[in-house]
Amino acid sequence: MATQPTEHIAEELLQRAHETEQASTIFREKIKLRPLHLRPTSPDPKLNARSKRQYDRLQKTKAERRSNKPKPLSAKQKRALCIYDFPKEQRKYAIYEPLHRMWCGYMREILGLKDGKQQPLNPNNAGPFLVSADYHGAVMEIVRSRCVSRVGLKGIVVKDTKFTFEMITAKNELKTVPKEQTVFRFEVPFEEEAGRKAVVFEIHGNQFEARAPDRANRKFKMHIDMDL
Repeated sequence: MATQPTEHIAEELLQRAHETEQASTIFREKIKLRPLHLRPTSPDPKLNARSKRQYDRLQKTKAERRSNKPKPLSAKQKRALCIYDFPKEQRKYAIYEPLHRMWCGYMREILGLKDGKQQPLNPNNAGPFLVSADYHGAVMEIVRSRCVSRVGLKGIVVKDTKFTFEMITAKNELKTVPKEQTVFRFEVPFEEEAGRKAVVFEIHGNQFEARAPDRANRKFKMHIDMDL
């Protein structure tokens, strides 16, 4: 059963203060038919539909580009794929001999030993160059170490990590040598027409425990390592 519409409370209050006809007029003009002014919070989408379609296409393209972009491999995935490992067929001393010759020319250039002109070398002027140099291709020999079995090991450096040198020996063996508590010796020969002997250097592995790119801006500090 339908219920009778109740009288508006505002109309009831007006009838108490005014006559019935006057109260009905006030209620109709001031309350029931009063215009409500609203300010739009956003433009009508129909007025700018083309821009909206372009924006939606752009966002969709960006999402597809992000989804198709390959993610970088983690350290665990790199180890599983053996990305930085040397295959057995590439562990040959003869393969890296040209790399050693290139490295010798590189060291002669940074130390000022080109054209057979030997500059006076001392820890103060040669130290900063040796600390920041790249040793991929250097023939390293271990002359002192707390591990006696490592002394005398010699090979071409094929990987310079933060804490180790990986070397290929003359017997085509890959050896990983820790830098800690180890002294390495290497030679920088002059050019053949110079007719002079090579310059011999010894470096302490403790002072080279950093990645090769990180050593470029490293400052040289001369001190004695009492552990050796």
